[in-house]
Amino acid sequence: MIMKQLICLLLFSISFTAVRAQQLFIPNGTIIFEKKVNLQRRLADSGFPEESKERVKKYKINHWELSFDASKSIFRPVKEAEESLDIGFYGSTDDPENELYANYPQNKRVLKKKIWGDDYLLNDTIPKVEWKIMHELRNIAGYDCRKAIGVINDSVYVVAFYTDEILLKGGPEGFSGLPGMILGLAIPRYYSTWFATRVKPYTEQSLTIIPPSKGKKTETAKEFNKLIEIFTRYDILQKQKPEEVKKRLYGFVL
Repeated sequence: MIMKQLICLLLFSISFTAVRAQQLFIPNGTIIFEKKVNLQRRLADSGFPEESKERVKKYKINHWELSFDASKSIFRPVKEAEESLDIGFYGSTDDPENELYANYPQNKRVLKKKIWGDDYLLNDTIPKVEWKIMHELRNIAGYDCRKAIGVINDSVYVVAFYTDEILLKGGPEGFSGLPGMILGLAIPRYYSTWFATRVKPYTEQSLTIIPPSKGKKTETAKEFNKLIEIFTRYDILQKQKPEEVKKRLYGFVL
């Protein structure tokens, strides 16, 4: 009798642990991020006169959606209500349109980027960030997250907060490489932050995550050189080396 009770207790414990693990670790879902950029600080660093800074709001705020499964993700803008759109210098709306798809096991990503009115598809490997994990904790969107500090472009510091309750080791703007999902991100030099406002987990895989396909391809050297020519046509930095132009095209921040 005692042995039977112990076996029942053990089976119950294993069953409870499995159910608890399913509840704790999220394999599929969607995360809504709020992206916030201090435009006035950016303009000040760019040498714009005071009257130019006064013509824009202090912050540009928009929202992005990161949909993911156990191996892939796609990061794209959330369509904002018309009354909430940011207004540019001359009354035009500045609604983001770029998208970023990542396949982590294959170490590949596809960036759909609008350049001078046309969409282009840029294929690349997933860039790596050297992270240093810290002890500081922060609760973001209901998840306990640990702080990490990384460096991109040789000297730009990035602060991230990640949770290991979400299995995919991804994050907004293509950042990845931590032991879980990044729910908070800040790049002080760019005066930009990304913080999750809502996490929608799915118990079953109900999303079809595929790379963007509508846009001009840049797979051949001829296609890519044509893109560089278009990208730098009206750019004061057009004399940069192709490698430097590519860094700007494929940069972390959409």
